[in-house]
Amino acid sequence: MTFQPEAIRAFEHAGWQRAASRYEATFAHATARYIEPLLEVACVAAGRRVLDVACGPGQLAAAAARRGARVHALDFSAAMVRIARDANPGIVVSEGDAERMPYADEQYDAVVSSFGMHHVPRPEMALAECRRVLVPGGIVGFTVWAAPAENIAWKLIFDAIDRHGDRSAARAFPPSGALNQIDHCVRALEGTGFAAVTGEIARATWILPDGQALVAALSAGTVRMAALLDAQTPQALSAIVADIDRRAERYRQDGRLALPIAAVLASGRKPAP
Repeated sequence: MTFQPEAIRAFEHAGWQRAASRYEATFAHATARYIEPLLEVACVAAGRRVLDVACGPGQLAAAAARRGARVHALDFSAAMVRIARDANPGIVVSEGDAERMPYADEQYDAVVSSFGMHHVPRPEMALAECRRVLVPGGIVGFTVWAAPAENIAWKLIFDAIDRHGDRSAARAFPPSGALNQIDHCVRALEGTGFAAVTGEIARATWILPDGQALVAALSAGTVRMAALLDAQTPQALSAIVADIDRRAERYRQDGRLALPIAAVLASGRKPAP
């Protein structure tokens, strides 16, 4: 399929508009595990000016504000912006595009993005914008989901779909960039002019009652995975859930699933002149 950035943006935008009201109660339980490590790598502290890009409902922005940072937040989904504003009246939340940020040059000491860069059609443009709005010496930090081989929750889903469903059924556009490995993220940062680039796999555990809850969380609180799951037939979906339950049994602890999840945590510093 020919790369179509505007079509990808429209697909992502429509999906996040739909998912906004359900995100916090579902998928945010997975992403929240990485908030503090991301703030640490970006050196977010009291008095620092911080921009949260692709802020969603504002959980990362709120955590930065609790550290005493002066926080602005940006998201392209009006529905997400409304939720973030309602939850965080002390934070300036704006609607806008990560590839064309509505901010002047050299405004922020840190720019952070929690699981947003892999939803941008052209991540390199978003990272260039991050560099533009950072002061010299400022830090960008972001998380993206690691490849399924590192991510048991994702691997369970994809393997079950391959056995009982149809991975080609969804009409979703392909991912816009291969930002699911450390070297990909490092190259993207270095390619947009960042120095002192770091990348690591950050691991966490997502607690869920069963396979049905995993499928429900991904269907309600994501876009691309939701499109894939929604495209399966009811019969296939039932078989997918049953397959996940069987194969996830080894991760059951105290009656619940403790699924290993993994993200790439990457950062870079804007060089001084």
